[in-house]
Order: sequence, then structure tokens, then C-alpha cells
Amino acid sequence: QVQLVESGGGLVQPGGSLRLSCTASGTILDFALSGWYRQAPGKERELVARMTAVGITNYADSVKGRFTMSRENAKNTVGLQMNNLKPEDTAVYYCNVVTGGRNYWGKGTLVTVSS
Repeated sequence: QVQLVESGGGLVQPGGSLRLSCTASGTILDFALSGWYRQAPGKERELVARMTAVGITNYADSVKGRFTMSRENAKNTVGLQMNNLKPEDTAVYYCNVVTGGRNYWGKGTLVTVSS
């Protein structure tokens, strides 16, 4: 079985930056699909960023130009660089990886953007 663990969340002021990381345990030969999702209080979980096996990325309109997703296959790690953070970015952020024909989720890391 594969497990995902997110890290890097915390409290940051508006305009600040954070970098989230997601490390996968087990044997990951290929990231068929990887991504970051978030769920704000009282809202549905939404896609933040996604990357295909061939490196094609897409982002939610609300984060385009501010967030950048990365992947390091050799380290079984997925990253999310978040710049110019806004209060509306406050949410629990979840890592998602599809590999071996199965879908895996992390438990999430909380990001709070507030003065």
C-alpha cells in the first residue's frame, strides 16, 4: 500500500509564501497523476493544481500565477510553492497521487493566511 504525508502548512500573513511537500511511502514507479486539493471551512474540496505523468500541469483560476506545482520522482515527492498568499487561500491542503491504477490521498495540512 502507498501512504502520502503532507508537510509545510502553517500560519502566514497575506502576501507571504509557503511551500508544501508531499512524500509518498512505498514503491512509486510512476506518477500517473498527481495533484493538490484544498477544502476551506464550509466549502467543498476543490482542485488547486494537477500534473500528468508527462508533466502537463493545470491550476485553478484562483491560484494561477501565484502557485507552482513540482514533482521529484526520484524522491517520491510532490511540492506546491505558494506565493502572494491571500486570506481566501486558507484551507486544509491535500496531496493526491494516482499510481498503479489506484488513487491515494494524504490526511492534509492546514494553511492559514491571516494578519
